[in-house]
Amino acid sequence: MERDSACMGSSRLIRRNRNEAIDRWPRLVMAVLASIGAVDTGLITLNRWQIVPELSCPATGDGCDIVLNSPWATVLGQPLALFGFLAYATVLALAVAPLLAPKQSRWQLNRATWPLLMPLCLAMAVFSIGLVVLMVAVIQTFCFFCLLSAILSVLLFLIALLGHSWDDWWAQVFRALIVTLLVAVASFAWIQASHPDRQVANRDGRHPPAITTPSNASQVALAEHLNATGAVVYTAYWCPACRVQKELFGKQAARELAVVECARDGYNAQPQLCQEKDVQSYPTWEVEGALLTPGIRNPEELADVSGYTGERLFPTLPSEP
Repeated sequence: MERDSACMGSSRLIRRNRNEAIDRWPRLVMAVLASIGAVDTGLITLNRWQIVPELSCPATGDGCDIVLNSPWATVLGQPLALFGFLAYATVLALAVAPLLAPKQSRWQLNRATWPLLMPLCLAMAVFSIGLVVLMVAVIQTFCFFCLLSAILSVLLFLIALLGHSWDDWWAQVFRALIVTLLVAVASFAWIQASHPDRQVANRDGRHPPAITTPSNASQVALAEHLNATGAVVYTAYWCPACRVQKELFGKQAARELAVVECARDGYNAQPQLCQEKDVQSYPTWEVEGALLTPGIRNPEELADVSGYTGERLFPTLPSEP
């Protein structure tokens, strides 16, 4: 009897060790994918915080700049990518925790973290798919980094679902349906609430951050020329790229620019004008009656397209010579 009990105990231990070994590779793959996602969203966040220069968007040209400066690119005053980075970092931590834990607690952590990984990865996948639909249907452009994040989220969910031997498959299916429904409804509500036409008006109006860079004579002269020739820049107070654009002119010259605030709750907002002009992203310049491709423009480029003939002692973006 004692020998039989010992054999049964050994069999259970072997099964546990086998389960742990089976789950090792899915966790390693998830760790790699989550690391790529963390780098992807981390770079976007640092770029929005103006810590790293402009990112080159492979295959989609100006699509990244348009998407990452849209009204949906910011949540609670922070880049949406920041929350994506936190989600990927959480997945990474949950994936590697059992692999780095002491042997005596490795099996328990392995069992405990899968029920957390599956709904988290599913929520990320559903939200990312919603953002892709938003890009196609509303913004009508593509962002390589956003598409990469969506692909990574879907792959993480598939591995979280199929990489573990679930004891209760029907319970997991039910949880997946609930998570999908909740995240889809919440995503749709957020997308609708963030639309420029549906932002709640603020009686006082929110001001953009103050410009601190001083202007030289060339910057002021160009700003006065742009204003005199009818050039307009469409912005939103919450838009980081808009601040960079104004900093390229400096504090004194920025006051001379014709700036149209497109956010409904911004100071002196003109959302109807922005809608009539079909401005989808910020900053967007209108020079000589034509809208330029959205994005930050160097003063040198604006001088060329507007026919400015004065002295050109202008700064440039950090990523450009």
